[in-house]
Amino acid sequence: MPIKSLIRTIPHYPHKGIMFRDITTLLKDPIGLRTTIQEITKRYQTYSIDKVIGIESRGFIIGAPVAYQLETGFVPIRKPNKLPAQTIGRDYQLEYGNDRIEIHADAVQPGDRVLLVDDLIATGGTAEAAVRLIREMGGEVVECCFVIDLPDVGGRTRLEKMNCKVFSLCKFEGD
Repeated sequence: MPIKSLIRTIPHYPHKGIMFRDITTLLKDPIGLRTTIQEITKRYQTYSIDKVIGIESRGFIIGAPVAYQLETGFVPIRKPNKLPAQTIGRDYQLEYGNDRIEIHADAVQPGDRVLLVDDLIATGGTAEAAVRLIREMGGEVVECCFVIDLPDVGGRTRLEKMNCKVFSLCKFEGD
């Protein structure tokens, strides 16, 4: 069963002209969820991953079970003021403003091999900020993994220009 068939498209959300790709329909399907986690886990079983890092919030849903299956730790990257211990952060641009992400200052050790996980890559701003944080901490981003790639929006290319490998389970092209 292709997981793409389980992803709902909501036209004009959150703004007119946007085709929002909603993974909640994939997540509520037990076979779809299991297949998603299994496919990602299978890809990374031989990669020697030290940590899986998930971007708030849907990256947590995918990243935590992948970390469990890979028998490694999970680290959240969150929006500002959500983590209780000392953090480091990075500001980044959205198409309609600015935002910030943060990670615990002790979450990544120099030399850690990290798998970055999120549900979707669109413009790549959040993922780029996450990669920069991980590298600033001395971590190596082995690959950036997404359930969905929107290649026409440019995020994959943006990450590849940073010498990041990018993988996705499916693509929605043309809109």
